[in-house]
Amino acid sequence: MRSDALASIQRDIEVDVPLRDAWDALRDVGNIHRRLVPGFVSDCRMEGRVRVVTFGNGSVLREPILDVDDARHRVAWAGVGGTFEHYNASVQAFELDGDRVRLRWIADLLPDESAPTVAGMIEEGLRVMKRTLEGAR
Repeated sequence: MRSDALASIQRDIEVDVPLRDAWDALRDVGNIHRRLVPGFVSDCRMEGRVRVVTFGNGSVLREPILDVDDARHRVAWAGVGGTFEHYNASVQAFELDGDRVRLRWIADLLPDESAPTVAGMIEEGLRVMKRTLEGAR
C-alpha cells in the first residue's frame, strides 16, 4: 500500500443463526463484551453516543457510534485515539436463508501500515462473534 493511501479491509463470515438473533446482538452496541465478542473485548461502556472499548489485550479505544441502521442491519462507528489518524468501521448482517447470516466487517484506516494488525483483529473478532452467536442458540 502507498503510505498516503487509506487502507480498506473487508472480511465476511457465515454464522448459523437467524438474522433477528444476529441483529439483536449487533445493535446492542454497549454490550458487545457480553453478547457479541466476549474475551476479544473485556469491557465496554457507553458515554452518551461514544462506546469506550477495552480489548482483551488491554488497549482502550473510544468509538463514537455513527449509525445503528435497523433497515440495513448495520452498525457503524469511528475509532478515536490510539495510533490511528483515521478509523471508521461497520458490521452488517445479511440474511442468507432463514437460519444463516453473513456478517461483513469493513474498516477504513490510517496509517495504512496498521492494516495487517487490524485485519488480524477483525478476523479474530469475527471468529468470536460466530462462536458466541452460535453458542447462544
